[in-house]
Amino acid sequence: MNYKEIQTLGALKASGYIPKDIKDELRDNLRQKIKNGEPAFEKVWGYENTVIPELERAILSRHNINLLGLRGQAKTRLARLMVNLLDEWVPVVKGSEINDDPMRPISRFAIEEVAAKGDETPVEWLHRNDRFFEKLATPDVTVADLIGDVDPIKAANLKLSYADERVIHFGMIPRAHRCIFVINELPDLQARIQVALFNILQEGDIQIRGFKLRMILDIQFVFTANPEDYTNRGSIVTPLKDRIGSQILTHYPENIEIARTITEQEAVLDKDQSEMVYIPSLAKDLLEQISFEARESEYIDEKSGVSARLSISALENLVSTAERRALISGEEKTTVRLSDFVGIIPALTGKVELVYEGEQEGAAFVAQNLIAESVQTLFPEYFPKIEKLERPDDESPYKPVVEWFFEGNGLELLDDLPDEEYKEQLDFISPLNDLIEKYQPETLLEDRYFIKEFLLWGLVEFKKLSKQRVTEGFQFKDLFGNYINRL
Repeated sequence: MNYKEIQTLGALKASGYIPKDIKDELRDNLRQKIKNGEPAFEKVWGYENTVIPELERAILSRHNINLLGLRGQAKTRLARLMVNLLDEWVPVVKGSEINDDPMRPISRFAIEEVAAKGDETPVEWLHRNDRFFEKLATPDVTVADLIGDVDPIKAANLKLSYADERVIHFGMIPRAHRCIFVINELPDLQARIQVALFNILQEGDIQIRGFKLRMILDIQFVFTANPEDYTNRGSIVTPLKDRIGSQILTHYPENIEIARTITEQEAVLDKDQSEMVYIPSLAKDLLEQISFEARESEYIDEKSGVSARLSISALENLVSTAERRALISGEEKTTVRLSDFVGIIPALTGKVELVYEGEQEGAAFVAQNLIAESVQTLFPEYFPKIEKLERPDDESPYKPVVEWFFEGNGLELLDDLPDEEYKEQLDFISPLNDLIEKYQPETLLEDRYFIKEFLLWGLVEFKKLSKQRVTEGFQFKDLFGNYINRL
């Protein structure tokens, strides 16, 4: 169909156009995608066997949908991707405020236009990207915002009485006729405003200021809600929940691989950063592990959740930390170091809600603790596990490293140390090379120094060495020697 050639209602009828409800439109296009083996929701990772099948079943059932989950679980992303299931173009009566279908007009303007002009009624075409409306539910949202109200200025300009329905100013929902309408954080909407949605969801019509107005709206509603909202700020009133066809639970990534894919896709890194800073694979795993640790931390409110945006912001900060160091040193390329993880602390502290114990310890302490716990969790995946209780006569693979520090040697890794000096410092601890050759022989050359530093941090977390943060970097020392010095 050549849409540019169809400019009137008569031409539209001659083309064989058949009006279709938006829910049927979504359903038919989804059916076609499933038959063709095409993904309906691209670049949404970790939901392939959980959320997406449930969402597809809801669309096939022509349901209005509530996506229920903690923050940062791609709820709004899923709603926006539903636009791709709409027809690319749909006809509307030219000049209509509410996207009237020329074959099924519902507004007074469109009905009178079609009655007066018949087959010569002007038609224009609306692209699917313009058929998405979104509203964040806040306590100040009114019925007038969503449904509409009488407009005294329009009444004065048109010299009409308030009894004339032409004085109505339509709200967001009528203007979303034949569109997808998303209300984010539904429980934050006042209960009396939620009540105003009852008729629209059940009967499809609206009521404004007592007018005898019955407009059967054609809208695909998608709501999002956070379970925390049910107790902290508000709730979804029961009759409204009853009118929402499907409630779908979202979740966080189930493993590091999925989390890494999401972070790498969403992080905003420019060409200069990508070319200048190399990120070892272990650094990416460690970054994701921090989010997993945060979701289990006793210092963080689990009901609030830990958004996937934490890892995204942390990766951006991590790369920027390494980039800044390279710029200071005048180097064209550098590699992320474990000590660079200090730079992600501002990204962590702003993304988590602390419980009372966390507030007492302080956000910076909690962030440092999450980094340390992540190192401790991943360490046994790369090197032999260190038991909490070891007998003195047990032969530990880490004994040469511990003895190196016990003999009075120490290591100081400054934050802005140039790459060559950084490598020399780590190469000075020769037992580290032996451990890598024995347990991680396939480590890439560019990853070796991150692994060496990871080894030292791991030995600190398992109480084999001590680590102290100084103004400009980290000091590693023998555990007991450092204790005696403090005494």
